Amino acid sequence: MPEAVLWYNENMDIHLSAHAAYCAEYHIVWIPKYRRRILNPGVAQYLTKLLPKIIRQMPGCIILEKNIRKNHVHLAMVIPPKYKVSEVIARIKQFTSSKLRKRFVWIKKVYWQEPVLWSPGYFVSTIGLNKEKILAYIKYQERQDSGQAKLAL
Repeated sequence: MPEAVLWYNENMDIHLSAHAAYCAEYHIVWIPKYRRRILNPGVAQYLTKLLPKIIRQMPGCIILEKNIRKNHVHLAMVIPPKYKVSEVIARIKQFTSSKLRKRFVWIKKVYWQEPVLWSPGYFVSTIGLNKEKILAYIKYQERQDSGQAKLAL
């Protein structure tokens, strides 16, 4: 009987917890409600400061890369198997929505009918063999959006 061989992509990091070894990396995208272009540089800078605060409350979660555009947010994250991906995203969106609405009063005027900031949906995909391409896509999204660079996925 042949020996079992543990195979993994050498470019991906294996993380360890008390009872698991895992490589659970995700590409996550979400948008402001009605895809409004409210993530100006000041809001984006404050959001950048908030993300590590909420991530610290979920041990093992790691932000690998982020890019905040005017009307959407990209994150590449490690999410340990002990967390549901949907719950991690919900916690990030709830925490940041509350803090951003308190800090930037004008956001309440943009969404005057309801106390929201983020759209209820999101996009998530696992990062597998195309990790470098996805990280480069997130990192260079600004240049790609402006038509300066074309990165094929």
